[in-house]
Amino acid sequence: MNHQCDPASDEAAPERLSDQAWLTQVFRENELAMMGYATHLLGDRDRASDVVQDTFVRLCKQPRQQVQDRVRQWLFRVCRNRALDILKKESRMKTLDDANASRQISRDSDPVAIAEMTERYENAQGLLASLPPRQQEVIRLKIHGDLSYREISELTGLSVGNVGYLLSTGLKMIRNRLATAE
Repeated sequence: MNHQCDPASDEAAPERLSDQAWLTQVFRENELAMMGYATHLLGDRDRASDVVQDTFVRLCKQPRQQVQDRVRQWLFRVCRNRALDILKKESRMKTLDDANASRQISRDSDPVAIAEMTERYENAQGLLASLPPRQQEVIRLKIHGDLSYREISELTGLSVGNVGYLLSTGLKMIRNRLATAE
């Protein structure tokens, strides 16, 4: 049985109300983390928003009992796969790089605070980007997705021990570099 994200269907079938409430809760608990993860993967908030929306639409079509025990992992897997599909399709297109993006005029009101925040963000992103790709992905899944080691393991195909090692060594390296920079 497929579940549609249509509030009107709840009126016709009261037994679906619990599914609708569940979907609403899953959305609230995961949307921001998925947006952060998809934005990182795609480098564009608008495309990330489309991917996250598509992921939730796909969740609405899944039988609840098949995904509810591992919904967070399922969401991040679908989100990741969808983002990677988009990147493959658009691999020949030129995107706005960080240097050009940083030259864009901000619409925010406090330029000093924005500059400081931008500098901190770029520093952290630079340190994270200096790590090997697998280590970056594992850290992002843990930070953005708040996924468990087991969930990251299942998503990436790495062993749970390898996930723990990559997280531990990567975060330690970033902490040491940040301490040295200050």
